[in-house]
Amino acid sequence: MNLEYQRNQRGEVEYLTFPILEKTGMVKHLFSTRKGGVSEGYLSSMNLSFKCGDKEENVLENYRRIGEVLGCSIEDMVLSRQTHTTNIRLVTEKDRGKGLVRPRDYEDVDGLITAEPGGVLVTHYADCVPLFFVDKEKHVIGLAHSGWRGTAAGMGARMTEAMGEAFGSKPENLAAVIGPSICQDCYEVSEEVAEQFTQFPGAVKAGKQPGKYQLNLWEANRQILRKAGLLEEHIAVAGICTCCNSDLLFSHRATGGKRGLLGAFLTLG
Repeated sequence: MNLEYQRNQRGEVEYLTFPILEKTGMVKHLFSTRKGGVSEGYLSSMNLSFKCGDKEENVLENYRRIGEVLGCSIEDMVLSRQTHTTNIRLVTEKDRGKGLVRPRDYEDVDGLITAEPGGVLVTHYADCVPLFFVDKEKHVIGLAHSGWRGTAAGMGARMTEAMGEAFGSKPENLAAVIGPSICQDCYEVSEEVAEQFTQFPGAVKAGKQPGKYQLNLWEANRQILRKAGLLEEHIAVAGICTCCNSDLLFSHRATGGKRGLLGAFLTLG
């Protein structure tokens, strides 16, 4: 398992990147932090959610600042509409700007895939797992949101299948990142949730309180990707916990839900 991320800064904007994706030479990507935006208070400062009580102009400015780092505009971005499903949308040029400058004409989409350069896939987080996919052979990409429900339902495998069906991608040619999210020590779950992960050896351990368990979403997702056919050397786990680092990253668990949203961004180019 590769534990890899790099912390970067351009102007005031701080963001994370992943060497395994950089090495493909065919994508631009980043995972946002709390740093470098214009939002205030508990949303300080790079909040990317319109639903957390922020001013719309602040959120749009934050997206513009991310766009400057990536060399794109908000008109190029395509936002998911996450509801903890394993539904995946094939993004085309017609989708550009949806969720920011145009309304989304889709619901319940937690995964995005595309073969078209220039469009920027965008998904959102505050403890759940981002999954990045790059196929260097077919020049196609995917980005998915995988919380405990999505992970239990095999979102990583669904993304692998969807890229195969849409583009002819082979699992052994995919590079993947299990991105910044809550770690096992911070993620206490109920017995009901833990029971859904018994098929993943090592992903669940006894909790700090009776009847509670600690869930390792990183390990569960790694096993899902390996079973889907990805090579071990092509899977990187960022290894940075949103909850342990709530000064840098928004965390639902660390703040009791009083937080903004982080974003994962991925584009061909």
